[in-house]
Amino acid sequence: MLKQGSAVDRYFKITERGSTYSREIRGGFATFFAMSYIVVLNPLILSGADSSGASLGFTAVAATTAFVAGILTILMGAWAKHPFAVATGLGVNAFVAVTVASHPELTWPDMMGLVVLSGITMLILVLTGFRTAVFKAVPEALKTAIVVGIGLFIALIGLVNAGFVRRIPDAAGTTVPLGLGVDGKLMGWPTLVFAVGLILTIALVVRKVRGAILIGIVVSTALAAILEFTLHIGPSFDGKNVNPRGWSLVAPTLSEWGAPDLSLIGKANPFGAFEHLGFIAAALLAFVILLSIFFDAMGTMVGLANEAGTVDKDGNIPNVDRVLQVDALGAIVGGGASVSSNQIFVESGAGIGEGARTGLASIVTGVLFLVAMFFTPLINLVPFEAVAPALVVVGFMMVSQVGKIDWQDWGVGIPAFLTISLMPFTYSIANGLGAGFISYVLIRTFQGRAREVHPLMWAVAAAFLLFFGIGTVEELLGVK
Repeated sequence: MLKQGSAVDRYFKITERGSTYSREIRGGFATFFAMSYIVVLNPLILSGADSSGASLGFTAVAATTAFVAGILTILMGAWAKHPFAVATGLGVNAFVAVTVASHPELTWPDMMGLVVLSGITMLILVLTGFRTAVFKAVPEALKTAIVVGIGLFIALIGLVNAGFVRRIPDAAGTTVPLGLGVDGKLMGWPTLVFAVGLILTIALVVRKVRGAILIGIVVSTALAAILEFTLHIGPSFDGKNVNPRGWSLVAPTLSEWGAPDLSLIGKANPFGAFEHLGFIAAALLAFVILLSIFFDAMGTMVGLANEAGTVDKDGNIPNVDRVLQVDALGAIVGGGASVSSNQIFVESGAGIGEGARTGLASIVTGVLFLVAMFFTPLINLVPFEAVAPALVVVGFMMVSQVGKIDWQDWGVGIPAFLTISLMPFTYSIANGLGAGFISYVLIRTFQGRAREVHPLMWAVAAAFLLFFGIGTVEELLGVK
């Protein structure tokens, strides 16, 4: 029986980190619910055909996405001992899908091979200590800005996923990219589910009710299921028709048992892109993937560790090398399984907000992903609108740290502002980091304080300049 002082308690440091078994289990469930959508979304993103007309297959991508996420999240929990869940990262998968479409010479195995190579390069950087050294070279103010930026990013994801805030279609006269609901009006039962869930979650959190976030998800899911089964609302897009009053991606339904299709594992071709595109073009693509997974994970890790309170007085994260090792393996394994790079998910904040502080929560989340390979009622029954309130509340918790930044020192204040603003505005953690790092180096130089800048920050800033200017570089080199 699990109890305080047991071997499990000592291994994960549950009591030492101020947690309990019940909090870890609740946190594991909350994180799973918050990020389970990736099992449905990833196949949609990777659903196109390659140059040969071959597609990866929806069911195969879904099953493999859940399998890889389960294995890596369990490894993160057991080896790194942090409540960080791992799954296919949004951003890299979209880049891969778009790149396959824009380069008719490439096949899915070719592109996934580049992900594998990027992961291997990442692992080498971790094992040599370079990636950890970069993490330690980042000023504390920028680390805090990363936390705040990710908080706003998480909140925006929740609001957009719930349909409370929506993208405005490009049209003549459009002046803003986002708006409230549909044409400035809140419409549809799914939006009501989000509103009820948000109010309930806030009420439970301010009343300090145990399990507040998980209770909010469960109650919102129950309400969503009742509405769907009685009113037959349906998804916002069923493949043919658009329904602005529908569920944003997953309409609450019950699924059946099914044998998982894991046939995609081992299909990647690491050197196919080099054969078809040439060394320079393929290397540039691999570089973009490498930078994205390098800094996305670092920013997410910093934000979540600060929120969990696992950072020591010197700003260091325990077992940071192990966290980065698992993250690097995520790119290798994810690419090798043809589901794109796996990385730490910002939605892990839902579990942390529920009280998770150790790797035990990650093991719970990982096991749920493995179960989802066979039987996915927990995924298909939980719509975005039910978990979005948790993301908004967790976003608030992370943004509350903004007061730690010295805004009077413009050398860190302006970079912090750019980091915080560009993460949600560009829907990318890496973009926010790049803007913050480059501006920090430049402003300290303008202030005559260049000697205060760590040498690695100069190297990282230079890498980001290349990252942002990759389009121009490709044009200069004649790369299509």
